[in-house]
Amino acid sequence: MLKKLWANRVGTLIVLLCAYLLVFGFISTAEEPIPAIEADADSGLPTIILDAGHGGIDSGCVSINGVEEKDINLSIMLKLRGMLDAAGFETVVTRDTDKSIHDVGVTGLGNQKKSDMENRLKIINSYDNALFVSVHQNQFTDSKYYGAQMFYPEGSAESEQLAQSLQSSITSRLQPENTREIKPVGDEIYLLHYASCPAVMAECGFLSNQEEADKLESDEYQSCMAFSIFAGICDYVFSQGQI
Repeated sequence: MLKKLWANRVGTLIVLLCAYLLVFGFISTAEEPIPAIEADADSGLPTIILDAGHGGIDSGCVSINGVEEKDINLSIMLKLRGMLDAAGFETVVTRDTDKSIHDVGVTGLGNQKKSDMENRLKIINSYDNALFVSVHQNQFTDSKYYGAQMFYPEGSAESEQLAQSLQSSITSRLQPENTREIKPVGDEIYLLHYASCPAVMAECGFLSNQEEADKLESDEYQSCMAFSIFAGICDYVFSQGQI
């Protein structure tokens, strides 16, 4: 019974979101449906830990239009959190305002960034049965590059599956021209490397590309990106039988 109630709740939310996004012309009518779940009703939904990359003193990269990455990350993450909350997931965020979460009294930009990362990791590793998604934007010196790409910690099969689910969802629902593939990373991406749960960094697009920057700075497209990530998370949870 609980399984059916939750599935119906998610299904209703997806229908409403799809209707909204179709009105604005941002998603394809040929998108793949989110599969019906067949899972053990005694199992529980994972806690979804969301991270809006950068914040406060750390702006991240800056778009070709002069918009700071940290603000785009936060906007997409907050929209994603709302969708997950409405679907019945428990969500936890590393920040919900424009701030760094470094310890009080830490001075110096480098030390503050280090403390901020350590505190984000403490949040991530405080939960059992969890998934971690960090929202970021990309940038490159050549403005021709575009498209979302997911990164995951090398050697983690579950993280790889989650990354592929998010990549496939974004490609099928929002960026059909995107041919990028998911990519494993090592300890250079601190949060992914040391996370104790399946973890993915979602680079939503290139702020160095004019067309993509314009999209990522718009409220409507941010909603579409958040929805595509939300649907990818649902796809993954369904495939793992986690309810």
